[in-house]
Amino acid sequence: MARFPLQKAASRRSASWCKLALTLLTLVFGASFGAAQAKPVKTAYEYYAEGNPDVVPTVSQSQPHPSYVLMGGGPDVDDAFRWMIQRAGVAPGTGGRLVVIRASGDDGYNPYIYYSGRKSAMDSVVRDGWVGGASLGLSSVETLVIPSTAAANDPFVNTVLARANAVWIAGGDQANYIRYWKGQALEATLNGLMQKNVPIGGTSAGLAVLGGFDFAALNGTVTSTQALSNPYNSYVTLDPNPLSTVGGFIAPPALANTITDSHLDSRDRMGRLVTFVSRLIGTYPGAGLQEFGCPGGVLGNNTARGIGIGVEAALLVQRNPDLTYSGSRVTNISTTTESAVYFINVTLGPTVCAAGKPLEVPTSSVVIRKLANSAASINLTDWSGFPIYQSVGVMNGTLLPANPY
Repeated sequence: MARFPLQKAASRRSASWCKLALTLLTLVFGASFGAAQAKPVKTAYEYYAEGNPDVVPTVSQSQPHPSYVLMGGGPDVDDAFRWMIQRAGVAPGTGGRLVVIRASGDDGYNPYIYYSGRKSAMDSVVRDGWVGGASLGLSSVETLVIPSTAAANDPFVNTVLARANAVWIAGGDQANYIRYWKGQALEATLNGLMQKNVPIGGTSAGLAVLGGFDFAALNGTVTSTQALSNPYNSYVTLDPNPLSTVGGFIAPPALANTITDSHLDSRDRMGRLVTFVSRLIGTYPGAGLQEFGCPGGVLGNNTARGIGIGVEAALLVQRNPDLTYSGSRVTNISTTTESAVYFINVTLGPTVCAAGKPLEVPTSSVVIRKLANSAASINLTDWSGFPIYQSVGVMNGTLLPANPY
């Protein structure tokens, strides 16, 4: 059943919001609450709100340049949310709506993003572990749990999402996002928001669906060992399928030709990300082993890209006035890991990329760049100006060197 939680404190209640909630509940449970014969009708979604969704923001929903937050999972990065709110044009007094979408879970993001501390909404001093969205100007944080195609096509769900000033895609299982959201009204709504340059971000599974290509995980997750030993392992499910430069889910232009991955170092996912990137590359004509190339690949050498993000790290992607894209990394002051971002491309190969065969990429042809400094930034339009951290190859399904982090 859809949930419409009213604010806990009477001072935060809005009469019109209560009226809206009552109206929606009436629609859910029947034409009249007093009708004895009316039976509850289960809705396809859940909805939660913190703050006052009745407020009409004065800030324009359309922004001059797109902005994206790519978060690697684990503890959420507070500054990444603050950056996204500011990129939405939200400021104290303007109001603004941040909408969280997910296929499972509840409203856990709402208080974390909205409040400055456990019991303080407008405190200008934001406690560690809180975003303080209300103090930055947000009037509400709303969560939609969208666990089916019916929910993804629900008018109320799409109405709430369409009015967002910023959108956050929570973690979970990206297979559900592909199964339930792709090709539905929800995807059209998201694309409409991207056309207005509404900031969009995601973590873990939410990150996985923000590339031009996605690891869809339709058959479950895959380890680096499994992927490297057989790039066409049944667990290596990519979207779009068959591979194409069009037809991916959401597919922001800033991340065209790019596939993303999360928890990169903590779960040793470098090998599988190299495999994903290799799968995007068509048969390598100069290898002398054309029959072993990736027959389904659609990109060329140096064109396919991978971005892998460590835990408690976020890459802030923005288009600049000169229309180039840049990325900067942020983390929390309390992080206990390196919280790095890795940028991967293959300059030559793969030479062997076929079902049932271990991946082969020539020595030093996998180029890795590493961003672990919040004071630096990378030109995402052309990575070549950023220093190479390490170059590796793949021999018989094994990364060489084996630990390129």
